[in-house]
Amino acid sequence: MIKEEIVATYIPNTREEQLAMLNEIGYKDFDDLFKHIPADAKVKGELNLPSGKSELEVDAIVQGLANKNVVFRSIFRGAGAYNHYVPATVDAIANKEEFLTAYTPYQAEISQGILQSIFEYQTMVAELTGMDIANASMYDGASAAAEACNMFKDRKHSTIYVSDAVDKRILKVIETYSFGRNTKVCVVPSKDGVTDKAALKEMLEADAESACFLMQYPNFNGIVENADELCQITHDADTKFIMYVQPLALGALKTPGEIGADVCVGEGQPLGLGLEFGGPYLGLLAANAKFMRQIPGRLIGETVDSKGDRGFVLTLQAREQHIRREKASSNICSNEALCALRAGIYLATIGPKGLKDVATLCSSKAHYLAEELGKVGLKLAYDGEFWNEFVTTCPDADKLLKALGDKGILGGLKLEDGNILWACTEMNTKADIDEVVAIAKEVF
Repeated sequence: MIKEEIVATYIPNTREEQLAMLNEIGYKDFDDLFKHIPADAKVKGELNLPSGKSELEVDAIVQGLANKNVVFRSIFRGAGAYNHYVPATVDAIANKEEFLTAYTPYQAEISQGILQSIFEYQTMVAELTGMDIANASMYDGASAAAEACNMFKDRKHSTIYVSDAVDKRILKVIETYSFGRNTKVCVVPSKDGVTDKAALKEMLEADAESACFLMQYPNFNGIVENADELCQITHDADTKFIMYVQPLALGALKTPGEIGADVCVGEGQPLGLGLEFGGPYLGLLAANAKFMRQIPGRLIGETVDSKGDRGFVLTLQAREQHIRREKASSNICSNEALCALRAGIYLATIGPKGLKDVATLCSSKAHYLAEELGKVGLKLAYDGEFWNEFVTTCPDADKLLKALGDKGILGGLKLEDGNILWACTEMNTKADIDEVVAIAKEVF
């Protein structure tokens, strides 16, 4: 028998009301409802759970677990998540109750505040990327990349091309999204740390079913690839060009809009989200206006009410995502509104000049670190220009990273070939960088 107290826990209706509902749909009781479940799959007797604890005891246990975390005082690792400064205004505004507890703004008349915050976010992302429009955010950068690729998949174009110089985790998500959709994913080889342009041209010219090509900017190796040439090669093959960007890099580099990208995606974590133990993060997606009706998710628009006052509404939302699911190009029905709010506050706080300053600081500090590491034998693995990340050779990555960790410094990411991917942000001081170099000098 199913115990009444288990079924009723946290359920507001009474036992009698529950039974009445069961009877209405043709069941005598809860056992009758679950009669198709094999007996050997059901829990027999009591669950083997420990007894409850007091709030004080639970607090002590959780604190003990938290104390096992290692908090580094200095971070030189990126590879998709970056240690940037988050202005106090971001937490102060985003943690206001009216924003923190807001749900999806289906009823525009009572959701003007959250709708405006998303509208402002969309506007700033469009300005940041140089694209015409941006949606109300995606779950994270990798899923935004996969959704962008799906935008251009149709009956005549079912092959997605992805550069080998893209973060492999992004590629995995694209492959996962493509599974079951009769979509082929092809990896364009890399050469000297960047996309092999000759190989890309050859592959696209030989495939009449190519839907799109996605590259990373800067790429996973930190190199700023010649996106203009890659865009031209892609468009010459009548294929759509997608750029996966690090948003803060756009404070120093040409924007996807200037390059001619059809869609721009990226991870919004650097925009005021912090590291936060791995999330939640924020997917950016912006596009050329002609792809407005292919964009997954939703668009918030500005309008006026019957009195002529400014107002905000859900302008475009792909209803087939909810209703005609089997025919939908996307099943995204929600977004990261709170994270998008934080990104909007961050961008509004630092402004265009602040964005340029952050981008310049990240780049100048990374170049200083690369130059100093080179003096102790950790040479650049690639010749290409880089922004805030770069790869160096290293005779013993494990030994160096352990020595740095012992001093409270999180070093770069050890790669499969034994090289190290380093990252610098505005948070790394000259003293921090000099200490890393001094430790490397001691180790080697």
